[in-house]
Amino acid sequence: MSEDVTARFLNLHEFVKQARLNLPQGPWDYLRGGVESETTLRRNRLAIDSIAFRPRVLRDVSKIDTSTTFLGKKIRIPVCLAPVGAMEQFVEGGAAAAGKASEQFNIPQMLSSVCQPGLEGLAKAANNFRLFQLYVRGDRAWVEDHVKRAQANGYTAFCFTVDVAHYSRRERDIAKRWGHPGRRNVGGRQFQAALNWDDMKRFKDQHPDYPLIIKGIATAEDAAMACAIGTEVIYVSNHGGRQLDHGRGSIDVLPEVVAEVKGRAAVMVDGGFMRGADVLKAVALGATMVAIGRLECIALAAAGTEGLVRAMELMQEEMECSMALLGVTTLKELNRNYLHHPVAPANPPAVFSAYPLLDLTGEGY
Repeated sequence: MSEDVTARFLNLHEFVKQARLNLPQGPWDYLRGGVESETTLRRNRLAIDSIAFRPRVLRDVSKIDTSTTFLGKKIRIPVCLAPVGAMEQFVEGGAAAAGKASEQFNIPQMLSSVCQPGLEGLAKAANNFRLFQLYVRGDRAWVEDHVKRAQANGYTAFCFTVDVAHYSRRERDIAKRWGHPGRRNVGGRQFQAALNWDDMKRFKDQHPDYPLIIKGIATAEDAAMACAIGTEVIYVSNHGGRQLDHGRGSIDVLPEVVAEVKGRAAVMVDGGFMRGADVLKAVALGATMVAIGRLECIALAAAGTEGLVRAMELMQEEMECSMALLGVTTLKELNRNYLHHPVAPANPPAVFSAYPLLDLTGEGY
């Protein structure tokens, strides 16, 4: 980490401002936007902000440990770099830049199948804890080829994204006649539309020892079906508010999924998480891992690999501060007793409303 990056970025909102200066209008709108009315996008933040903390005092919090274990590996904080398509539009090297940050900071990275430099390229670029996420755009043989390549290149688990049976209308992009590279040539849509539970069961039957992650779970009913076939990780997600409009905020979904899973699988969640305190709320509700996508891309756009490492340092600092003030020293101590909800949010929910000091003159949130 260079002294310059450390000195330039002392708060997470400062990455947002620098990213806005660095990015062209198209990638910036794609990064901050959602589907149609962007209701789901805002509800992600609304749901997080509607949870308050119940702190305990007079406890020895002189030593704080933010580490955890995921799929048998110890990591620095319970944060995963989420799969983002066409990340190369935000930073030179695309997912390789994120992979290097993942290696340096010791957190997992999930690679999107529609992101450069591809699964072999990432494996060559970084010796990191990596997971592979697939959009199904081919037949069984095509899928199996990706599974074998992921295994051969050291990906710890394989993830299917299942909330894209139909591609959404992202009006912020459509209105400006802009389409990001990952959506311009999306052949094989019929395969994603036809994806079903039999396909997931077939994967587990053929690869019983290769951990399966199902991304896009939004109900207890589907969490139950995922557990029934032996899924190792249930990934609660609404695609960052980019797929179904008028959905629930992800952290609102989390309690019912955790209650249904009952420890049979690890539970991941994404959707609007921008602060260390946000991560702690999810952990207190039973999440094993929180994935970040927009903040990941914001930090990369602002200052590349070093920027992402610095953003994770600041997120860890925020976590340590909040944990100490809550009266806990490890993540295992967190539970619902440390939360109170619902409460009225203090700020109107928006994609960057977690950063009220942010000033993007003329841009709003």
